[in-house]
Amino acid sequence: MSTTFFKFNPAPPPREQSGSKPLHRVNFYCRAPEAKSVVLVGDFNNWQPTAHPMTRMPDGVWSIRLELPHGHHQYLFLVDGKPTLDPNAMGKVHNERDETVSLIAIS
Repeated sequence: MSTTFFKFNPAPPPREQSGSKPLHRVNFYCRAPEAKSVVLVGDFNNWQPTAHPMTRMPDGVWSIRLELPHGHHQYLFLVDGKPTLDPNAMGKVHNERDETVSLIAIS
């Protein structure tokens, strides 16, 4: 059973992206000690399964830090290719294809 969670990194302050909203650093974590690979996919990377591979830490938790703009973002973890919801997400919603996905709000 995998346990996933995310957290905000409180510092440094948001960075401006040229011509758009400021970016906020967000750390995503996925506990999947038996996994061979974990990838973060979401609306922020057009659901591309190669865009954001996560790094395995010694304790079996996978992590990645992204800079995301203000707003609501839909995402999933691909644990060995299997779509996995984040049980600690701020919420769950249905995407355009009526699939249940995790939700994070960045402000």
